[in-house]
Amino acid sequence: MLLAPVSASVGSGDVLVVRGRNGAGKSTLLRAMAGVRTPTSGTIRIGDEIVTERDRRFRRRVAAMIGLPPIAPDLTVADHVLLVASTWLDDPLAATELARGVLGELGLTPLAARFPHELSSGQTQLFALGLVLARPFDVLIIDEPEQRLDPEHIDMVIDALRVRRDNGATLVLATHDPRLAEALADHTLWLGEAA
Repeated sequence: MLLAPVSASVGSGDVLVVRGRNGAGKSTLLRAMAGVRTPTSGTIRIGDEIVTERDRRFRRRVAAMIGLPPIAPDLTVADHVLLVASTWLDDPLAATELARGVLGELGLTPLAARFPHELSSGQTQLFALGLVLARPFDVLIIDEPEQRLDPEHIDMVIDALRVRRDNGATLVLATHDPRLAEALADHTLWLGEAA
């Protein structure tokens, strides 16, 4: 993996914003933090545990949105979000309530009966975020949540992420959007030269 040596830590309920130019290694760092890529040297820890996607406890604690998720062409937006919620929650009523809440929070309720291929690029970005928010986590890792979104929808994303932070989740996100970074960052990590 190609990434200059980097060191950072973030506490529970804090937000670490990773900034830098394209190609600086933001996505690579997030993939390593999410356990998708293995660093060739160094250690990444979530709490006291070394990051490993193969560990069930790690997967329960850490949710990540790095790129668009795989989708099933025959499931609607609502079906996808409910499937994710049902996978993580044993109570069907709680899963349904969580799925409905996430759809409403991200303005996706009017699109609930559509299939993913019927969404615009901005709607697809909100849908992807909805899938990651429809499950429990202690740590949320997101790569450029502002992609393809207009300012109104970026504000919606900021609000949704603030709710998770205020409820005690730790957030790590890469962004090019200065407004999103300013609204959320407790700590900023610059990769490459600071702009």
